[in-house]
Amino acid sequence: MANHSCRLPLARRLVRMTVVDRPATYREVFAEPSFRALFVARTLAIGANSLQIFALSVLVYTGTGSALLSALAFGAGFLPQVVGGLLLGSLTDRLRPRPLIVAGYAVEALLAAALGLLDLPVAASLSLVAVVACGTPVFAGAAARVIADQLTGDAYVLGRSVSNMSSSAAQLLGLAGGGVAVAAAGPRHALLFAAACHVAAAVLVRFGLGSGGGGVRSRGGAVHSRGGAVRDSLAGASALFGDRTIRRLLLAQWLPSAFAAGAEALLVAYAGRRGFPPGSGAVLMAAPAAGMLLGNFVAGRFLRPTLRERLAGPFLLLLGTPLIAVLAAPPLPVLAALLVIAGTGFAYGLGLQRAFLAAAPEARRGQLFALLSTGMMALQGLSPLLLGTVAELTSPALAIASAGAATVLVAPLLLRGRPSDIRSQSKR
Repeated sequence: MANHSCRLPLARRLVRMTVVDRPATYREVFAEPSFRALFVARTLAIGANSLQIFALSVLVYTGTGSALLSALAFGAGFLPQVVGGLLLGSLTDRLRPRPLIVAGYAVEALLAAALGLLDLPVAASLSLVAVVACGTPVFAGAAARVIADQLTGDAYVLGRSVSNMSSSAAQLLGLAGGGVAVAAAGPRHALLFAAACHVAAAVLVRFGLGSGGGGVRSRGGAVHSRGGAVRDSLAGASALFGDRTIRRLLLAQWLPSAFAAGAEALLVAYAGRRGFPPGSGAVLMAAPAAGMLLGNFVAGRFLRPTLRERLAGPFLLLLGTPLIAVLAAPPLPVLAALLVIAGTGFAYGLGLQRAFLAAAPEARRGQLFALLSTGMMALQGLSPLLLGTVAELTSPALAIASAGAATVLVAPLLLRGRPSDIRSQSKR
């Protein structure tokens, strides 16, 4: 039998030859051209989205003086993703990824340009944001499927790690840059800059991503029809949620992130209640992001895959336990350090990635990634509302500590069994 691996480019062979229990290297991950293109495009797009959200919130508040409408502008793109993820998720496996991803970035560019150029009523602006958000899980799922198809073994996990780090950095830079851009040029020009970033992302994907891959295809290369997209999406979602292993792995990635997001949303209020100096709320909000960058870097690059998987539970406890310590009213430097430590706990997710990928049915892999994105965004949008209500009825400190306690309590339920056991079960 011919050795077809010799025909592959050297870069691809390096990625596919990743040893089972050896940490992958960044050289192996970035040697894959598809990952490079998607990585740069996604980083640009996330920064542009953060800039767009901030600029639109300022634009709405300036025009209406309403804090409520400004808050709605900030969160209008989150909950509608549930609709897209549930009703359109199968498109990630039915359509070719490159045109799908390019179309997603192009639509985002048109949205930002429309918000910046047109003097739209607030209701129309928020409706446009909500409609476009319905497609976000589809485009995100298509990109995630390409990465999963191109990176194998621990190279995939490290690819997820570096993507997580770039997402955190892009969000921070987008928000910081948004403040500078809005102050210097106004919210409308900032929105136009966000549109230009989305155009650049679309161009990168169009010319940097191969034309193949994705889709449920017949031998002739055509995409199989599995009925209407909505019916197929609902049937696929039902089948995926019906799988106990997949359901547990989804919840393990959704719930702790949602608890942490709700706690982070209360840090400004907590700082005010404690009488910390002005600006300390921003420092506290940046601390978990800094910890997440550190944790993902160390766990993704230096821990063996099997050790990383064994440490998923301890990392998850590390995410929740420091949040409970706010009840002790620690001084500002100690609190910031605790939040950095809590942020490192986000590395628990890296220990789930090989099991998650192994559990994904080949024909529904893209839809599973779309559902992962959908649940993540929806719950991170709801959690601040729920914990904010708890804070109103009690105190920000008790609400933050409740989020930490919930994370600690769900850890044993979500991480029952070793990841290797989960992987072996998923292959039966």
